[in-house]
Parts: sequence; structure tokens; C-alpha cells
Amino acid sequence: MNAALAALLMQATAAQAAPPIDARALGTLIEESQFSGDIRIADAKGGGWGWVGLLPQPYRGGDDGATWRWASVTKQVVAVLVMQEVASGRVDLDRPVATYLPKFRSANAGVVTVRQLLQHRSGLPNPDDSPGGKGGFPSYYQSGYTGSRDPLTGYCAGPVKGAPGGDWAYNNCDYLVLGALLEAVSGKSWATLVDERIAKPLELNFLGAYPGEDFTRMGMIDGKPEAEIDLASYGAAAGLYGSTDALVKFDIALMTGKLLPADALATMWKGDPALGYMALGQWVFEAPLKGCANPVRIVERRGSVGGVEVRNFILPAIGRAVIAFSDRAPFAFGEVWQGSGFAHDLLSAAACGKGTKQ
Repeated sequence: MNAALAALLMQATAAQAAPPIDARALGTLIEESQFSGDIRIADAKGGGWGWVGLLPQPYRGGDDGATWRWASVTKQVVAVLVMQEVASGRVDLDRPVATYLPKFRSANAGVVTVRQLLQHRSGLPNPDDSPGGKGGFPSYYQSGYTGSRDPLTGYCAGPVKGAPGGDWAYNNCDYLVLGALLEAVSGKSWATLVDERIAKPLELNFLGAYPGEDFTRMGMIDGKPEAEIDLASYGAAAGLYGSTDALVKFDIALMTGKLLPADALATMWKGDPALGYMALGQWVFEAPLKGCANPVRIVERRGSVGGVEVRNFILPAIGRAVIAFSDRAPFAFGEVWQGSGFAHDLLSAAACGKGTKQ
């Protein structure tokens, strides 16, 4: 898609009015599923719907008073930063990562491309596979880890799982390495770039990277307190925290062209059917929703850290963001494309509802 066509599509998107939100269906869905957490629906042109299921502990001045772990929504944010570098001409998606990180010791460094890192097609090792620590949780993410977390010389540079370029395989090392790439080409850490390019311009008061936050929502796993986690160990893969309001503003800024040029956004949001509609840092696909006459284009980014799970949906054709944070894991979100389940019904009420906006 060329820049002119992408710009026209964006203008058409911005002009389309968002449909009503079915508040009654949402209330029923939350009650019947026993959902515990926060849900937020917001429009690019204002308006929306919100459900807060948790007491403020402590009060922070917005939403329910606390920040959430953004978990792997961090990858969506980092993908935006990478695409900003692509748009500026400092990074080429199809050049080997060793071009920018000559000290990367992985056997795949000279062949895996930036695009393949964004798509989880690198063949790098995954910290999730590190030996179990306390509570059986991967030791990489716990304090006292005795290995190296240096993305260029440590765990991520260890024995590869395969050659790059095949089917996608979820892997936190891909984004830990991308964080190092951003620092190499910009001279600033990925977290500083989030602050300077996203948080400050959009006035996101509750957005940052671990360490730096004394309190975020914790979760329960199978009804039990989660194991001890060193949240800073997630880095550019899942190390952001923020409020639901901050995520809403990020989503709206992304879909309205405030963070990326139209052609760069179109490239990032091009889902590949052969890869399960994996795009760059997110999934982008069309799916039928109950009550909508035609399939709806959906940009999805999901994540989980410990007992906290998140679903971030952007519906660019109607200019609407749909966000759900759960503090109970595993929560049965289901798969939108399967035509049933919590996430499908949530999006149906948000995008196809006949109720009244609140």
C-alpha cells in the first residue's frame, strides 16, 4: 500500500461514525463470566463506556486508582518505536539484526531480520523456557537469577531453537533484542524513547517501565497468589506499566496517525494469513461479530504476566478501542475468530450493539 492510498483510507476511517455500544449486553457478559478487572471502551472522537471492578488500592487519581501491567502490549508499543525508526530511514525491516547490533552473539544474528524479530520468527531461545524457580515460574523472571539477561551476550544469545523465517513462535527474546536495537540506533534506551515519543507528547501521566513503579495490580493464578516476579526482567518484551486511560490514549493516537505516518502504520498493520494474521508486533485480521452486517477489521495485542492478563483491541474502521485487564488467570477470553467466547462477545457489544452509549 502506497502512502497516498494509506492516507486516504485513514481519512475515510476518521470520518466514519462509531455505532452505539450495547451497555446492557456488556453488563450481562461481565456478570455471567464473573470477570474481575477493568474494561474500557473509547472512541477517537470522544465518548465510550467503562467498567471498573476493583477498589482503589491506593488511589492514584484516575480510573480505579492503580496502574496495570501492560505485559506484552509492551511489544505493540516497541513495534511503534521500531516503525518510527523505519519511517526515518535509520532501520530497514529486511536487513539482518547484526547490521545494527554487531556485538549480538547469537548464531542467528547475521541472518535474522528486523521484520522477523517483530513477527516472532527469529528462532531465538525463549526466557519462558528457563528452568523453573519459585512456584515453578521461569527463573529468568525472578530475582536471584544467576544467568545473564544482557540481550546481546546473555540468555537471548544462547543456543537457538531453529533457523529464522519459519512459522511464528512466541518469544520474549525477540523484543528484548529489539529494545537493544532501538538503543543502538537512537542512543537512548527503549524506555526513554517511550517516555519522550509517546508518554510526554500524549500526556500519559501513568505510563512507565519497570523498575519505577511501587504498585501495580497483582493477580491470582488458579485462585492462589502469583509467584514472586522481577517485573524489570521483562524489559522491552513486557516491562511497561500504565493506566487504562493511558492505553486508551495510545490506541487512539496510533489509529489517528499521531504516532506513525500512514504508510508505516499500514506496513505494521498488515496481517499475514500464512502466519495466522501476525503483523508486526500485533495481529490484524477480519472477523464476523454478532450483530455486525460485515466482518470487522481488528488489531489485537494480548499479554499476560503472572496473574494479570490483558487484551487490547483497536477497531480502526470505527475509530474505537476496547481494552480489558483481568486480575485472574487463566481467564477464558477465548478467540474472536472462533465466533464465541468472552472476547468475541465483548467486541460484538462494543462494535455492533444496539444499546445506548454511556
